[in-house]
Amino acid sequence: MIFGDVLGERARLSPEKTALVEVATGRRFTYAELDGRAKASARALTEGLGLKKGDRLALLAGNRVEFLDVFFACGKTGVVLVPLNTRQTAGELQGILEDAEPKALVYDRALEETAEELLRRVRGCEGVPLDAPAAPGRGRSLTFKEIFLGLPAAPAGAAAESPGPEDLYCLLYTSGTTGRPKGVMVPHRMVAWNAVNTVVSWQLREDDVSPIYTPLYHAGGLGAFLTPIFAVGGTIVLFAGFDPAEILATIAKERCTVVLGVPTIFRMLQEHPAFASADFSSVCYFISGGAPLPMDVIETWQKRGAAFKQGYGLTEVGVNCFAMSIADSVRKAGSIGRPMMFTGAKLTDEDGREVPVGEVGELLLRGPHVCKGYYRNPEATAAALDAGGWFHTGDLAKKDADGFFTIAGRKKDMLISGGVNVYPAEIEGVLFQHPGVKDVAVVGVPDEKWGEVGVAFVVRREEKISSKVREREEEKAELAAFIEGRLARYKVPRDFVFVDSLPRTPYGKVVKGDLRSSYLSKKSSSSSSDDPK
Repeated sequence: MIFGDVLGERARLSPEKTALVEVATGRRFTYAELDGRAKASARALTEGLGLKKGDRLALLAGNRVEFLDVFFACGKTGVVLVPLNTRQTAGELQGILEDAEPKALVYDRALEETAEELLRRVRGCEGVPLDAPAAPGRGRSLTFKEIFLGLPAAPAGAAAESPGPEDLYCLLYTSGTTGRPKGVMVPHRMVAWNAVNTVVSWQLREDDVSPIYTPLYHAGGLGAFLTPIFAVGGTIVLFAGFDPAEILATIAKERCTVVLGVPTIFRMLQEHPAFASADFSSVCYFISGGAPLPMDVIETWQKRGAAFKQGYGLTEVGVNCFAMSIADSVRKAGSIGRPMMFTGAKLTDEDGREVPVGEVGELLLRGPHVCKGYYRNPEATAAALDAGGWFHTGDLAKKDADGFFTIAGRKKDMLISGGVNVYPAEIEGVLFQHPGVKDVAVVGVPDEKWGEVGVAFVVRREEKISSKVREREEEKAELAAFIEGRLARYKVPRDFVFVDSLPRTPYGKVVKGDLRSSYLSKKSSSSSSDDPK
């Protein structure tokens, strides 16, 4: 039977192999040790907290071994894990807990203030401190660790019933860049399949070592590469947070072989002074996901002699859906590769018809890596999952004659200007090549003449001191000319806005809705001030 306890299965096969290196503490754990902790945590959930299969458990914790204890304990018991974004406020998290209705919230000391405020707002949820006693009158006086240490020894041969393939493992709430976050129902089948198919399709090996410095509460942290590396018997190097100097040094120290990140992370690493001399001799390849990857990033890392791939996935379809060889990453630079094994992929137009090779359409995916839909949200589920089992990703892509896919951008980000489709990701890729541009995002805004036009939000590489309108207009004109020399004229943004930074989710995606709203709000205010009334 397929279930998501990847750690337990690997511990049977490779008990003495090093599974985890925790950078912050220097602790190292074998598969047997880590599985022992997960088993104790599983008893803490069922015997200590009284949770049973199907009950929800919220977890508010940073990247640490205790997060994995709880994650894999849920895999053994059928308790449904609800990881919470550690960067969000109690007000933002309240809606998630009201939707998921967890019976308990396990939280670490660093996030105690947020947890306590959240528990005051949500009824029926017991607070359980992970590593420090709660304040008097606020949840259990025992910590999660003390609960499982205080349990009597389990009877010989005692084992909980394994969850089934379609039982839920996690509720992973979307980042909510637009509208209310939705709980993605991730079954055990999906976790196990993503792990094993990534190993096979990406040809991971038991001697692979991979760092994780992205948040574990995100699907990317759990699905790439945590569960795949554990499935094959490799080693995970776990960072508490993102520190470019620490990451670059540790890649060399721990002899990391496969390194995942998002475009924003790779930019931050390549801009750090240590990048030029960093030792990447152990790395088989770097791989980027989470957002379209500009060609200039690929070229920068390739100049350092690094093999650099691009991947693709969504929380709803497993975070790894495409694969390519190292040779293909050069020959097909910019592509996400071909669909992984047993993964159906097609591109369709607005009427649901498949588009010809070379044309852009919405990417639809089908296979055992697809979620069960959205928790308590049948309307959203029906809109995303059709009767044929195809998941409508909302991403636009094109396929070449060799079967390689390339992402064109989000469907909701595409703008139609004068009846012609314009893809912001293409414009952003060109602007990233400009020496004065550090970061950029292009959004569409309404226009009376053209229907929609593009607006580029630009973070300069060097901030301009002058605030003279004439000089700003000259700078905008220079950027427009730069684009016009590389793309059709109708793709040139009609306005450029210089900003200090772009709003991003914790996983690096630009929150374009915020940019669009702020721009329209300022335009509206400007129009009102010009009104002679």
